[in-house]
Amino acid sequence: MISHADIWRAIDRLAAERGLTPSGLARAAGLDSTTFNPSKRITPAGRPRWPGTESLARILSATGISFEGFSRLLLGQNDLEAGGKAHHSHLKIVSFSQLAHPELFDETGLPEGDIWEKWDFHGTADHHSYAVHLDCDSMEPIFRKGGTLIISPTAAIRVSDRVLLHTPQGAPCCGMVTERWHDMPATAPLHELVRIQGLAAMMGEEIVLDGTTRVHRITMACM
Repeated sequence: MISHADIWRAIDRLAAERGLTPSGLARAAGLDSTTFNPSKRITPAGRPRWPGTESLARILSATGISFEGFSRLLLGQNDLEAGGKAHHSHLKIVSFSQLAHPELFDETGLPEGDIWEKWDFHGTADHHSYAVHLDCDSMEPIFRKGGTLIISPTAAIRVSDRVLLHTPQGAPCCGMVTERWHDMPATAPLHELVRIQGLAAMMGEEIVLDGTTRVHRITMACM
């Protein structure tokens, strides 16, 4: 049986393994920064307050962990998952303002070239993941200036995922997948129509992709 303490301990472990505080984890998931604060875990009347299913779903999506992986945290185990994910000592990293550079990615959308720097990273990511340092406010209020995004160019794209879009014009932007024309998970680049709701600088705009824009999934946000 899962106890109140078990589930909050699992959330704390998930945040810590991603290099986040509980407040940082909440912000990365698009929630109010106080959602997971210790003071919110007991009601004023002294009753245990449990996290909602929507909040849990959002942190699983934001951190790229499956429900099975979260279940392992509930059992006191680590969240290392199958499918090529591993704890890395470093990732390739570039500033957001440099993302339009034409020599950052190869023709398949994987990071390459000498512009990238190495960044110490002790979280979980697939072998093709890269990091983007937010050196400007283009992603606010979704992601704060000064933070770092972990991005996978090969992760499956699903409805409600936050994604980084690399357009043919070279101008990167952020969006959330709102509709797919097929139900099966797809890996980037997508060869199908996908509808995306613009976020941050493109808030409120609808973007319909037809395969000319690279779509890379944002798997984690480190504040």
